[in-house]
Order: sequence, then C-alpha cells, then structure tokens
Amino acid sequence: MQMIQEMQSQGQWLFRWRSYLPLLFLPLFVPALVGYQYPFGTHVADLIWEGFCLTVGLFGVVIRCLVIGYAPVGTSGRNTKSQIADTLNTKGMYSLVRNPLYLGNLFIWAAPVLFLCTWWLPVIYLLAFILYYERIIVTEEAFLSQKFGDDYVQWTSRTPVFFPKHFRWQQPDLPFSWKHVVRREYHGLFGLIAVMAILEFVSDFVVHRTIVIDPVWATLFTVGTIFYLVVRFLAKYTSILHVEGR
Repeated sequence: MQMIQEMQSQGQWLFRWRSYLPLLFLPLFVPALVGYQYPFGTHVADLIWEGFCLTVGLFGVVIRCLVIGYAPVGTSGRNTKSQIADTLNTKGMYSLVRNPLYLGNLFIWAAPVLFLCTWWLPVIYLLAFILYYERIIVTEEAFLSQKFGDDYVQWTSRTPVFFPKHFRWQQPDLPFSWKHVVRREYHGLFGLIAVMAILEFVSDFVVHRTIVIDPVWATLFTVGTIFYLVVRFLAKYTSILHVEGR
C-alpha cells in the first residue's frame, strides 16, 4: 500500500472516531497535576493565567461559531461514518483557511493543556494534533478533490490548509444564524467550561491539600450547566432552534 493510501485509511478511521480519541490524551494530565504549582507562586498570577487560557479556548469557540453560523445544510457536519459534502464551501471562514473547524479545535483543546503550566504537555499536544489531523485532512481532501474536481483545485490553490495567509473575507451566501450555532456548538462550549472548572478544582486541591471552591469558576460552571440543560431540552424536544436549510 502506498503511503498516501495508508494515510487515507488511517484518516478515515480517525475521522470516524474523532469525537472520542482525544479522550486518550487525558491520562497525561495526571502527572502534570501531581506536581502542579501556581505560576510565579501566587494565586493572583494563577487567576491571570487561567483567564488567558480560557480566552484561548473561547477564541477557538468563536472560530467554530463563525463556521457553523454560515454553514448550509450538508457541510461542516458532525458525521462520523463517512465523508459528506453536498456543496463546496469556499466562503466565510473557508475563504481564509481550508480547515477552520480544526483550527478552532486547536485553540479549544490548547486551553486545558496550557492551564497546567508545563512545557512538555503542550509539546506532546502539538505533535499529536499534527499527526492526528494530518491524516484526517488528507482523507477529506482526497474525497473533495474527487467530488468537486477543478473547483476544488482552484480553491486549494488560493486558500491555505490551516493558518491564514491573508484576511480577504468573502461573505457567505447565507445570513449568520445564532440558532444554528447554539444548536450545534453548545456541547463544545460546555465541555470547555467543565474541563477548565474541574482542572481548577483539582489544581487548587493539589496546592492547598484541601477543598477550595473558587467563586468565579463555580459561577461559570453553574451558568454553563444551566445553559447546557436548557439548550439540550430545546434542541431535543422543540423546534425553536431549528433553522430551515441548515
């Protein structure tokens, strides 16, 4: 089997299980937590660092929202069994990079990784991210190239794979839909807040050797939980968040 075919085979498998495989990274947080200390040895510096890390994660959420908010039906989906693309999406965030959802994921997952203030965890994360998504992207691009032909080739010739080289935004055909964003991304937003809140709780316990409830994170987690439950109910049992053509 040629290397490119092997990468595509691996990418298809990774694509199918991409929602769960990142969980295998979680055991690496244990040794990082065991030796955790506040940055610069102060709680104030710790709060500043936590705010920075949360901002990094929310930046990734914003990127994903800009993709999902304009996405028509049949694109940018959560399908896992096979590749699906009814149309070639080349506007909005896709006019800046070819894989904006994965770029958003890079920042979202970087938040808890950076939180623990180690040098080795971000290095492992970045290497794993590259190896992981490289194969998924190879698989997706082979599918899109075969389906859309010259249109796809022309788009790839002017649009970088991952990081923007320019910011010449092309306005999408559809208007931005907050309902579609909320329905699609509430899991990810709550997941980010929950993981960060748990890390905050555990890290404070490691430092103080006693249970410490940070009021800021407790509030964020409480509000996030209520938001998650309300949106889940609306998405599952009502049509309030349904948007035609999305």
